[in-house]
Amino acid sequence: MRSRATNWSRGGDFPRKMMYTGKEEDLCMVKDKTVLLGVSGSIAAYKIASLASTLVQAGADVHVLMTKNAMNFINPITFETLTSHKCLVDTFDRNFAYSVEHVALAKKADLFMLAPASANVIAKVAHGLADDMLTTTFLACTCPKVISPAMNTAMFENPITQDNIALCKTYGMTVIEPATGHLACGDGGKGKMPEPETLFDWIDFTVGWKKDLAGKKVLVTAGPTQEKLDPVRYLTNHSSGKMGYAIAKVAACRGAEVTLVSGKTELATPLAVKRVDVVSAKDMFDAVTAISERQDIIIKAAAVADYRPLFYSDEKMKKKDGDLRIDLERTDDILAWLGSHKRKGQFLCGFSMETQKMLENSRAKLQKKNLDMICANNLKVAGAGFAGDTNVVTMISKENEKELPLLSKEEVADTILTEISQIAKSML
Repeated sequence: MRSRATNWSRGGDFPRKMMYTGKEEDLCMVKDKTVLLGVSGSIAAYKIASLASTLVQAGADVHVLMTKNAMNFINPITFETLTSHKCLVDTFDRNFAYSVEHVALAKKADLFMLAPASANVIAKVAHGLADDMLTTTFLACTCPKVISPAMNTAMFENPITQDNIALCKTYGMTVIEPATGHLACGDGGKGKMPEPETLFDWIDFTVGWKKDLAGKKVLVTAGPTQEKLDPVRYLTNHSSGKMGYAIAKVAACRGAEVTLVSGKTELATPLAVKRVDVVSAKDMFDAVTAISERQDIIIKAAAVADYRPLFYSDEKMKKKDGDLRIDLERTDDILAWLGSHKRKGQFLCGFSMETQKMLENSRAKLQKKNLDMICANNLKVAGAGFAGDTNVVTMISKENEKELPLLSKEEVADTILTEISQIAKSML
């Protein structure tokens, strides 16, 4: 039976919408979420204006709370203009309607992000001190709390600060590792607040997704492999790794414990994903087979070389007159190995990139390699090629085929994971 999928849902429940995040291909779901941003006294405070703006454009209800020291770096009017809400500073503001606004905000908050978080405010929240609007609201909140430290390297590395950060973690708060680089004080080292895009990703990761894959272990492969000819040259393909990285990101956002085995790419590791870097097909085979037995879902999105040079030259092969012949040998078939060693209850999904007879070749691959599902695409179809931010995929299982329209790779990833979840439930 063949059907055309037309109704998408995140994790089976949420309506899917593309929200503006500064990167058109990204999928996020912070719409209608109430996000509190706590801004403390740090030069990085000015960056939160960009974060607040992006959240508002994505449909979130954003409220900003500032310490009095933060007002030395950015004016509250900036946040009031961006969020259409009064920026809260004074706990006892007699001109404000709610005398217990910290309680009212705490009750409606879906997430509280403290960014930038100075050493002083981290010490306060670690020990439950509440002497201003920011800290009283923070203490009253029962929603997820995310802290992004920003300070001088020596202050960050001070054992007292590290103890306070560790204490925050024991109370269930998420602490984002600061970046390393040139600091406002002129020093270089660890202590920079991450860019607003990264903070937005943490918010989306924390509250933007239903965690329907919690408790599941997911293994994803991505990117190309490289097969060495000599110290200078290698054989590879055009894979960018974007499809596999999108799957890893979405799986982690939906609560799975994700391991990403990746060939060489220029992509950043998605949040909360364990990345294992490999180079050759043999490296990928070894990395995958070492952990495959413990995985609940395996998705092979990597473009693995089918052949490698039979002989490797320790010295650079010099150009000569006439043609050059390179003898090749087969690499290990990772997908076939996984299919033959698939344990009961494990779900195996492959990818099939074709240029002709896409459905016929993909169905044969599904059967031959003992897969539960295969995602087929045709390189010649507009929007489905390597390196792009979109894909056109047909999901093929033993019982069904679903042809997807042109979607972003994150939308494709989300849809694939939902389909896997549904098929897996029917297999029980």
